[in-house]
Amino acid sequence: MRPAISLIVLMAASASAAAQPFDPLQVRGWAAACTGCHSSQGQAEPGMPALAGFGRAAMVAALLDFKSGRRHATVMHQLARGYDDEQLEAIAGYFSRLPPP
Repeated sequence: MRPAISLIVLMAASASAAAQPFDPLQVRGWAAACTGCHSSQGQAEPGMPALAGFGRAAMVAALLDFKSGRRHATVMHQLARGYDDEQLEAIAGYFSRLPPP
């Protein structure tokens, strides 16, 4: 019975570690990859949506659609695949907290 208890404790510890928030500087670093086209201050390149102040839930949905291939774009579907779902949620949270343009 001990190995089973050890496994349960290990699984609980892993789940708790996975639930820890990301380091804000790490999230900012991930978000920096988006700023070449979308900017961090809401001054997006022509034809690109500004991300600052964009709704978190809508951004997460769009990013997951790009990642899964349900939504197509020139590069977004490729870029989104480089992050796991939790990282995409963190990036969306970062941009949603910035003041809108």
